[in-house]
Amino acid sequence: MFDFSVFSSAETWVSLLTLTFMEIVLGIDNIIFISIVVSRLAPAQQKQGRTIGLVLALLIRIALLMSISWIVGLKAPLFTLDIPWADHDFGVTGRDIILLIGGLFLIGKSTTEIHTKLQGEEEHEGSTPTYTSMGRIIFQIVLIDIVFSFDSILTAVGLVDNVLIMILAVILSMGVMIVFSGVVGEFVNRNPTIKMLALSFLIMIGVMLVMEAFHKEIEKGYIYFAMFFSLLVELLNMRLRKKAKPVQLRESQYD
Repeated sequence: MFDFSVFSSAETWVSLLTLTFMEIVLGIDNIIFISIVVSRLAPAQQKQGRTIGLVLALLIRIALLMSISWIVGLKAPLFTLDIPWADHDFGVTGRDIILLIGGLFLIGKSTTEIHTKLQGEEEHEGSTPTYTSMGRIIFQIVLIDIVFSFDSILTAVGLVDNVLIMILAVILSMGVMIVFSGVVGEFVNRNPTIKMLALSFLIMIGVMLVMEAFHKEIEKGYIYFAMFFSLLVELLNMRLRKKAKPVQLRESQYD
């Protein structure tokens, strides 16, 4: 089924490494989303939830890669809409529908999380913390994994034309993400400002998906550069806050 002789070529290895790196970069938003929703689980279940989420993402992407012709076919219009202010008929594809649903879900979920953090959901002293069920969290992860997988797979198709290389790149990138997902998740949850920043960028990614559903392409490089720059600024702020001298209270003159 697969031609393993391609690995005798140096070009194949270069393509594999390049695609693996691209899959890791494109999977950052997926890790952030999984880390945030998994924080709704009981502490003892969070590691299991992250692992299940990333393994499901791996299985979903492999399954979609095995049906690559169907994925490419989703770019064909299912029906057209006659929009008065448009110069031509708007062709709605299966990819558009998936991106629209995923984008709206991402915007809604991130907005809800931000609202919850701002309102304050801390439990009162002595009360029992409330956690979300594993099944509900896994459903959310699978839903957003499907959306992110389309973006990842369409990028892979543009870089290489060998399905075996695509599958190996996905497996390698997911292995890296599983190893570091715990560190990323703990870092995000331990720093409220980083978590708020991550949620804000998930909203931005959701808006980007909705725009793509309406055939308004946004250069992803701008999005990732903005994420990196904002993260760098916040890391500098965190370092500055740690170095700041604590307030010294004056001794009472009556002691």
